[in-house]
Amino acid sequence: MGFRQAWNFFLISLLSDCIIQSYSCNASDTILQSQKLFVGETLTSAGQVFELGFFTPANSSKRYLGIWFNNIPPLKVVWVANRESPLKVSDSAASLSISKNGNLVLLDGVQNVIWSSNVSVPTNNTVEVVLLDSGNLVLKDNISGQCFFESFDYPCDTFLPGMKIGFNRITGERWLLSSWHKENDPSPGNFSIGISEQLPPQFFIWNKSTPYYRTGEWNGLKFIGLPYIDSAAYIVQFVFQQDFQQGTAYFTFLPNTSFLIFVELQSTGSVQVVQWTDGAPAWEVYAKMVHAPCDIYNSCGPSAICSKNKFPTCSCLRGFVPRSSDEWSRGNWTGGCVRRTKLLCQLKGNSTSPGVGQQDGFLKFSGLKLPDLAAIFRLDSASECERLCLNNCSCTAYAYVAGIRCMVWSGDLLDMQDYSYSGEDLFLRLAYSELVFPGTRKVKRALIICSAVFSSLFLGIALYCLLKNKAYQTGQKRKGTISFRIGDSCNISKEYALESVWVGNLKKEDPIELPLIEFELIAAATNNFKVDNKLGEGGFGPVFKGKLKGGQEIAVKRLSNRTGQGIEEFKNEVVLISKLQHRNLVRLLGCCIEGEELLIIYEYMPNRSLDKFLFDTSQKELLDWPKRFNIIQGVARGLLYLHRDSCLNIIHRDLKVSNILLDEEMNPKISDFGLARTFQKQQQLVHTHRVAGTYGYMSPEYALRGVFSEKSDVFSFGVLLLEIISGKKNSSFHYVEENLNLLNYAWKLWSEERGLDFMDGTLINSFSPEEITRCLHVGLVCVQECPRHRPTMAAIILMLNSEMKCATPKQPTFKFETYLDLGGSAKDNDKCSVNEFSASLSQG
Repeated sequence: MGFRQAWNFFLISLLSDCIIQSYSCNASDTILQSQKLFVGETLTSAGQVFELGFFTPANSSKRYLGIWFNNIPPLKVVWVANRESPLKVSDSAASLSISKNGNLVLLDGVQNVIWSSNVSVPTNNTVEVVLLDSGNLVLKDNISGQCFFESFDYPCDTFLPGMKIGFNRITGERWLLSSWHKENDPSPGNFSIGISEQLPPQFFIWNKSTPYYRTGEWNGLKFIGLPYIDSAAYIVQFVFQQDFQQGTAYFTFLPNTSFLIFVELQSTGSVQVVQWTDGAPAWEVYAKMVHAPCDIYNSCGPSAICSKNKFPTCSCLRGFVPRSSDEWSRGNWTGGCVRRTKLLCQLKGNSTSPGVGQQDGFLKFSGLKLPDLAAIFRLDSASECERLCLNNCSCTAYAYVAGIRCMVWSGDLLDMQDYSYSGEDLFLRLAYSELVFPGTRKVKRALIICSAVFSSLFLGIALYCLLKNKAYQTGQKRKGTISFRIGDSCNISKEYALESVWVGNLKKEDPIELPLIEFELIAAATNNFKVDNKLGEGGFGPVFKGKLKGGQEIAVKRLSNRTGQGIEEFKNEVVLISKLQHRNLVRLLGCCIEGEELLIIYEYMPNRSLDKFLFDTSQKELLDWPKRFNIIQGVARGLLYLHRDSCLNIIHRDLKVSNILLDEEMNPKISDFGLARTFQKQQQLVHTHRVAGTYGYMSPEYALRGVFSEKSDVFSFGVLLLEIISGKKNSSFHYVEENLNLLNYAWKLWSEERGLDFMDGTLINSFSPEEITRCLHVGLVCVQECPRHRPTMAAIILMLNSEMKCATPKQPTFKFETYLDLGGSAKDNDKCSVNEFSASLSQG
C-alpha cells in the first residue's frame, strides 16, 4: 500500500469514528436529533442526580427504558417509558432517538417502534431531549425552549418534587400514580393514586375503580385524616394549585435542599415516603401508610368506627346497632350499622321542634378520622354550623375544622377511624331519647351517676377551698391577681400574680395545654439567672440559657417588670404560640407566673439567632449559600403557616434577623410573638394607634399610618431576604456614592443587571447564580411601597422554588431615616438598637 492509499484509509477511518460518535451519546444529559442512546449507555442529569438508560428487573427476561436515581443503592427506578411494551433481554441493539417527525422514539433491534412520545411537533422545529436534575425528561425546541413532552406528565409509581397529581376538568386529563404489577414487573398494577374532584381535595388510592384508601381533606396545612403525621413534621411540603380558567387542580410538592425525597405507591397498595440524606448508606422509609385493616376504605361499613387498638376492631356509633347481628358476630362488619331510634324531625314531618324541651341534639365524638363525602359551607363559627345542621332534617352530623370550616354530612357516615390521641371532633345527630337515656339504661343508673357526679363536685369544691386558703396564708405579701380569658386578648391585671396559675385550667371549650413550671425549678436551671447564662436581651427583658434536672436545655425569657409592654408581650406569647405548631416556629414549652416574675420557657436553639452569624465577619463564612437558601425557605414556610394555615391567622409584625433562631442543623425558627396580632381571613387591613416594630423592617403603610396586614410581614420578609443575600444590615448600610440604603442599592444593581454584585463576598465558593438572582428579584418585589403590589407568602414560596415568573419591581422609595426625622418619638428613644429591640411608637 502506497503513502497516498494509507493516508486515504486513515481519513476514512477517522471520518467513520466521528460519524459513529455523532450517532451516540454517553455521560451527557442531552440527545440531539443526530444522536442515539443504545443499550449500555446512559444519560446523566447535569447535577448527577438522575440517570436514564435501559434496565432489567431482577429475575426478569424483559428490558425497559427508565429513569433512576444516580449512584444511590439500591437502584430506585422512578419512571418507565415502555412499561406496557417491554423489550427482550436478548435485544441488545435497541435504541432511543428522535424521529424525523420530532418525536422521542424507542426502537427495537429491527427498528420497530416500541414506544413513542406521540406528540405534535412543528416540522420546522429543531428539537432535543434533556434529562433534568428534577428527574423530568423533556422534549423541547433547542432554540425557543418550547416544551412538547415531559415525563412528569405521565407519572408511574413515584411522586417526585415538581410532579403534579390531579386533573383537568376541561380536557378530562388526569395525572395519576399507578403501581407496578409486581416488584419486578413495571407494567401497570391494580392500584392508582389521584385526588378527589370534590373540594377541598383529598388523596385517594383506588384498587382498580374501587376506593381503597383516603387521606382526608386538605386544610391548607395537612390532610386531616393523617393526624399521626403532625403538620410540623411534614417533610413533604405539599402545595395545592387550582386554575379555574385552565380547569386544572393538582397537588405538587417542593424540593428540599437538605435531602432527596419521593413518595412511592407499592404494588400492594401501600404508600411510603422515602428520603436519602447526603452520606447515608441507603434510602430510609420516613413514613408508611395503608398498613393496617382500619386503613382500608370503609372497612367497618356505614356508621361504624374502626379502632386499631381495640377488640373487636369495629363498633357502632352510639345510638346505632349492627345492620345484621349474625354477620357482625361472625366478624363480617361490611354491612355497618343503622339507627336504633329515628330522629324526631323525621317522625314529626321534618319539624325540628317536636315538643318543648325535646328535640334532636348532637353528641360529640373526639379523635376521629372524619367520614367521607362531606358538604362544605364557609361559615364563620361552629355554632352557625350546628344551627345549619339542626335546621336541616337530612343532616346527620357536622364538624367544624380549621382551614375547612363547616363540614356537613347527610345519609350514611362512611370510613371513620378512631385515633384516640388525635383526630377531629364529630358531632353526631341523635334523637332526644338517645341523648338522655341511651339504649336500655335505667333511670336508677342515671341517678347513681348523678349522685357520683355531685359527690365528686362537692369534694372538688372543698379541696379547692382548702388549697386556696393555704395559698393565701403563704402568699399574703404578694399583691394583685392574674387571670386568663381566651379571646382576642388575655386580661392580666397590672398588679402581679398572687400565686402560680396553671394555664391549662382555662375554659374547657378552648384550652391552652401549656404547663406552668415552678419558679424554683427555673431559677435552679439558670443558676439563679447568672450573667454567664445570659443569651441576650430584647426590648422586653433578658433571655437566659438553662438546663432542667432531666438534662433538657431551655431558653428562658424573663420579662421586665419595668414596662407594661412586657405584660402585653407575655399575654401574646402565651395565648398565640401555645396554639401554633410548625417546624419553622420556635416551640413554647411552658411559662411561670409567680410573685413579680413573668417567665416564658422555650426550646433552646444551640446556634442562637441568625444575626450572630450573618453580621459577624468571623462567623458569616459558616453560612454558605445552601444554608442561607434553606433559611429563606424555612422562614417563608413559617410565615405562610401564620398567615393562612394556622387556626388563628397571625401577623407577626416584628420579623427581623435577630428573631430568626437556628437549631443545631441551622434550620430556622421564627420567634418572639410579643407584637403579633390575629386577623380574620376576610380582613385586608387593620389599624392601630400604637405602632410597634423594629426600625428598618417596618412597611411604609405601617410606620406612617399605623395600617398593617399580612403584606406588612411580606415587606419585612423582603428586607430579611436582602440582608441574608448581602450579609449587611438594612439599617446601618449606606452607599455613600449615591446616598442609597440597602434596598435602593439592591434595586440599582438589579436594574443594571449586576445582581451578583449584591451578594455577600463570603458566598463566592458556594453560591448558585440562578438562585441568588431569583432571591434578589423576590426580595425587591416584597419591599415595594404599595401593599397590593407585594405578593402573598404562598406566591413567594412558588417563586423561590420554581421558574414562576416574578413581577417587575418598582424602585423602593421609602426610607425609615426620613420618618425618624419627622420628630416621631422613635427617634428620641436612645435605648433602641436596630436589631436587638422592638420599639413602640405612640401614634401611627
